[in-house]
Amino acid sequence: MLALIAGTGALPDEVVACLPNRPLICALEGFEPERLNVDVVFPLEELGSFIADLKARGVIEICMAGAVRRPTVNPARIDAATMPLVPILQKAIMAGDDGALRAVIGIFEDSELTVRAAHEIAPELLPPLGALTEAHPSDTDHADADRAAGILRSMGTADVGQACVVLKGQALAIEGIYGTAWMLQSLTQRPDAGGGILYKGLKPDQDRRADMPAIGPDTVSGAVAAGLSGIVIEKGGVIVLQRDRVIEECNRLGLFLYVRERTV
Repeated sequence: MLALIAGTGALPDEVVACLPNRPLICALEGFEPERLNVDVVFPLEELGSFIADLKARGVIEICMAGAVRRPTVNPARIDAATMPLVPILQKAIMAGDDGALRAVIGIFEDSELTVRAAHEIAPELLPPLGALTEAHPSDTDHADADRAAGILRSMGTADVGQACVVLKGQALAIEGIYGTAWMLQSLTQRPDAGGGILYKGLKPDQDRRADMPAIGPDTVSGAVAAGLSGIVIEKGGVIVLQRDRVIEECNRLGLFLYVRERTV
């Protein structure tokens, strides 16, 4: 039996739509999905009891999909089953995003639950290699993508961000704690004539079972508002939500969407 730990955003909806059978849908308290009916809501302070409940229900696999921020922990709410996990949770809360996710995944695996990636159970979420749109990137855009990939690797070693914007070899913006949409919004008042690419991909050695980068229709709108020429994503490393609509919007607005091989 599969349990989907669903966060906010569109990804949980798309995962469920791709599955032949509805999973048990669970959510961390305060970060419930907007459109899915949730079967189990649990506070982080009762993670141990939640895991025991999953196993009692016959769950053997879990998938984490959707956005979740770091919750505030109330020590008074920590139950007996969760108390042994407190040192791990404390380190996870203090770690970077990838480190925190690895710690949580480790907790589930230590409880003999298999953690599966969203794209593993719904492979159609990952687009194929090449240009998906009528517009194609220029040689300059490809060079900017090479530069962006290097910037992303440097960001990843510090466990910061999964996206950046590059124009003519120069970084115009890098993604931080506020995410891609905020980064693109910050470029809407740029003083130049526009151009450049949004590049998105995995951090080096990122665990793909959670926090996979994603783009969707809002990303296209944000890229247009930022004056960009197109979007480049890494093959096998970025989920495209509502792919048909994304491609349609890119074509309508004259942007390219290009999937390139990941360089290590």
